[in-house]
Amino acid sequence: MENELRIYRAKHDLTQKDLAMAVGVTRQTINAIEAQRYDPSLELAFELAEYFECSIEDLFTYDGE
Repeated sequence: MENELRIYRAKHDLTQKDLAMAVGVTRQTINAIEAQRYDPSLELAFELAEYFECSIEDLFTYDGE
């Protein structure tokens, strides 16, 4: 699954640690999502979208894999 998390985080001038603390995960989790090594749970995807006030589809794109 592709994502725009790094872009949204940069637009809001957040570090990975800042975002991780805001949604209750570790910095390593945010790093793994941004590097596309880890797909977030549906709950975490909703939390991230809510944090950035956007839809899940704005943050994540299913690539068929």
